[in-house]
Amino acid sequence: MNQVTKSRISSLINDYRGLVDQNRQALKQITVAEVAESVHQSNAIENSTLTLEDTERILAGSVPKTSQDLREIFEAKNLARVTDLLQCEEPLTHDLILKWHGILLGDIREDCAGRYRRAGEWVGVGTYLGANPEYVQVLLTEALDRYAASPCGSFLDDIAWFHCEFEIIHPFVDGNGRIGRVLINKQLRDLGLPPVIMRAKAKHTEYYPHLEKYGRTSNHEGMTTLLGLLLQESLNKRIVLLTSKRIITLSQWAQIHGAKPNIITNKAKRQTIPAFRVRGRWMISEDYQI
Repeated sequence: MNQVTKSRISSLINDYRGLVDQNRQALKQITVAEVAESVHQSNAIENSTLTLEDTERILAGSVPKTSQDLREIFEAKNLARVTDLLQCEEPLTHDLILKWHGILLGDIREDCAGRYRRAGEWVGVGTYLGANPEYVQVLLTEALDRYAASPCGSFLDDIAWFHCEFEIIHPFVDGNGRIGRVLINKQLRDLGLPPVIMRAKAKHTEYYPHLEKYGRTSNHEGMTTLLGLLLQESLNKRIVLLTSKRIITLSQWAQIHGAKPNIITNKAKRQTIPAFRVRGRWMISEDYQI
């Protein structure tokens, strides 16, 4: 991540923190409103067929309009329960990780819910094998200790490194990706920062390749860059919602200002403009001026 991006993130964090004290309830509501989309995206990364609308209906206590696998319904409910627990003050420990995993796989995989892999339980991670199950707990202990010591010197690097290490260890029989992404937001929350949403659409171009590269080279820079973009988007969303009169779609903004849609969308993806996604659509303040 270059210095320009680091400075932009630092500036956004300062602006965000300046708004927190007077807007705690609003910020809480913004995060609550994101739960269904966050759950939908994380499950979609794991190939769930539920739509966002299905997920919203399930979390509202209803049922999807179309017939769905019962497992996918429990996956949505359970991940939402874990996501709600991100507000807890508990430190990041084995006990917390195992508790959340038990909730995530409750009524889905009771045989392995709330425990690490045991002897003989090998799992694949893409084209690689997860860590030897005999050493899963000790490897995760080392990762937790190293994360607490801030091995990389910057919080985004530390979180990116831990996420890559967690996924390469693959401590569980099932649920590794979803728990790993929840832990990213736990770590951000512990720093007083908002959650991010990892997007399923780009998993083969922006997410999995970074994990695979880490598995080959122990280089987590790509994941740091991705998390940096997602954090900027999350910060921009909250700052814009709290300070702007009206929010419009990026395509509407481009039409008003005579901007080429593809160019302005690329700026949004690079976070060089304060745009953010809601239900998959890029949004921006109507008053924004380049």
